[in-house]
Amino acid sequence: MHDPWLNWLEPVRMLAAEASERILEVYATAFGVTAKEDDSPLTAADLAAHHAIITGLRRLTPDLPILSEESAAVPFAERSQWRRYWLVDPLDGTKEFVKRNGEFTVNIALIEDHEPVLGVVRVPVTGVCYFAARHYGAFRAEPGQSPQPISVRPLRVGEPVRVAGSKTHGGEGLRAFVAALGAHHLVSIGSSLKFCRVAEGAADVYPRLGLTSEWDTAAAQAIVEAAGGRVVSAETGESLRYNTRDSLLNPYFIVYGDAGHDWLRYVPRES
Repeated sequence: MHDPWLNWLEPVRMLAAEASERILEVYATAFGVTAKEDDSPLTAADLAAHHAIITGLRRLTPDLPILSEESAAVPFAERSQWRRYWLVDPLDGTKEFVKRNGEFTVNIALIEDHEPVLGVVRVPVTGVCYFAARHYGAFRAEPGQSPQPISVRPLRVGEPVRVAGSKTHGGEGLRAFVAALGAHHLVSIGSSLKFCRVAEGAADVYPRLGLTSEWDTAAAQAIVEAAGGRVVSAETGESLRYNTRDSLLNPYFIVYGDAGHDWLRYVPRES
C-alpha cells in the first residue's frame, strides 16, 4: 500500500500552476499594495492565488482542513485536533513581487502528524516547479521538460561554503553566521527558493536567524528532506515541526545538505 498523498502530488502541481497564472495576471498590471495588520504587504495576487488553491484543494480532498496565510485565523483548540491538513502560502515573497524581481513562489504542503510529507514550490515567473513527497523523492521540473530528480550535495573540502541568504531579511544573525563560517560565497535570493537551492545542490546551507511563519517553510522543507537534507531548529538541532502550539511562528532555523557537518556551531549565541 503506497502513501495516499502520492495520488495528490500531480493535482497539487496543477493547482500551483493555476495559482501562478492568477498571480501573473496581477503582476502584469499596475497593482496596488495594502498592508495587513502586521504591516506585511498584501496584493490582489495573494488573494487570487489563495482562492484558486483553496477551491482546488477542497475539490481534491473535501475532508482535509486547510490553513493558508490569507485565510482567517484558526484557533489552536481547533487546529490541535488536525492529524493531516494542507498548509499554504499562496504567494511567498510578496515583497519580492512588489519589487518585481521574479523571486516569489507558490507554496503548498501537506502536513501529517506535525511533519511535512508533500511539498510543491512553483516559481510563477519562470514556470519552474520543485516538488517532493516522502518515500517518493524530490524533483525539479522546467516548463515543457520531464521532471529531473534533485538531491543535496556533500560539502566540498577546500571550497568556499555556498550560503543561501535572504534578499529582504538578512540581518545581523546572517552576518554573524557567515563570519563564523569563514570562506563562503553568499547567494542572495528571495522566498522559499533558498530552500530549493539547497535541495538541488546549488547551495550548502541557508541560515534563517529571523522570524518566519509555518506556511513559509513547510512545502520547501518537504522538498529539502526528500532530497536528503535537513531543516532544523538553530537552537536544538531538531527538525521543524508544525501545528504544535498556539503560535504559528517558527523558531530560528538552519537548512543544510551535508548532515556530516556541524552547522549549528556557527549560530551566534548570546553571551
